[in-house]
Formats: sequence, structure tokens, C-alpha cells
Amino acid sequence: MGGIAILIPAAGASRRMRGIDKLLQQVDGLPLLRRQVLRACAVADHVTVTLPDADHPRAAALSGLGVQLVEVPDSDLGMSASIRRGVAFLPRSLDAVMIVPADMPEISEDDLRSIIKGFRSEAHATLQQGTSQDGQPGHPVLFPADCIPSLMSLNGDRGARAVIDANRHRLRHVALPDDHALTDLDTPEAWAAWRGAEPALP
Repeated sequence: MGGIAILIPAAGASRRMRGIDKLLQQVDGLPLLRRQVLRACAVADHVTVTLPDADHPRAAALSGLGVQLVEVPDSDLGMSASIRRGVAFLPRSLDAVMIVPADMPEISEDDLRSIIKGFRSEAHATLQQGTSQDGQPGHPVLFPADCIPSLMSLNGDRGARAVIDANRHRLRHVALPDDHALTDLDTPEAWAAWRGAEPALP
């Protein structure tokens, strides 16, 4: 049985944060990116994180974790650039890769384990997509290894939706607690609302 990799795309520019890096915001005393990577490391056989470049402050936030860091020089082309490049550097002989957005702080270790368990429990290779408790599709999404060539040919800023759409016949939904699968924080206002604090981030 091969391993499960987690890819965390973290090469975006946080443009909607108006000069603030959302992935370096403190959550539970840690930069959000480091916190999410630690959760991934607790459940996956391999963790890859994409970054704008090796000297980016986000790289320093991951110091000492022993994860694979992949630079994405064309990150301005959208999420697909991160996915393409990150997937290209994954180890061979994997069973699956799970894509976990870095800006979704409610995704827990247990959520990641639930996605993996759903994959392992199926007799045939299926995609596993996290949903809210009431069934709204969200993240993370786990892709069997045979989807890797399609992930490597993505373009634009729609992430991996094209691969999900092409595999609807073998897509399985995994309900995660509350809105874990939907809560992403990409504006100062979203951060303020999530933290229950006013005013918004300076």
C-alpha cells in the first residue's frame, strides 16, 4: 500500500488582505501556515508546501518541520500553477494526494483523517471531498494517484475543479463538522468576523 501525500498551496499573494499576509496571522500562538502544516504532518506520509520563492517569510515560518518546499515562480497565473508544480515534485508510488488550502483554519487533524479513512475504505479508487455538516461541497479534496497527470495539466485560477468535474462518477462526499470544509479567511473582515473581534485587522 502506497502513501498519502498532502499538498498545501501557499504561493498566493494574499491580495485581498490589503498588505497583510493571511498565512502568517497568529492562530493558537502559531502562524496559520505552520499550524496547518503541523496538522498535515500528523496524518500524511508526505507533505509538500508551495511558496512564492525560497526567501519568502512563509518559508521561515516552516523552519525545522522537514516538509518539502516547492517554489512557484509563476504563482501569479493562479492556483493551478501551485497545484501543477507541487504535484510534479511529489514522490512516486503514492496512493493519493490531498489538496488542503492553507487559509482554512477550522480544518482539523480529525477532518484530514476522515478524508483519508473514506479513501481507504473504498474498494475502488475514489475522490473524497469534504463538505459542511449540511452537505455543501468544500475542502479538502483527495485525488487518487491516477488523477495526478490531470492535476499537472491544470491552468487558470479554478484550482482543481476541472479534475473534480471530470470524475463526478467516482466522487464521494465526507461530511465534516459544522462549516470546517467551507471557512476560508482571505480578507481582513473575514478574519475579524472569525475571531469575533472588531475592528478588522490593521
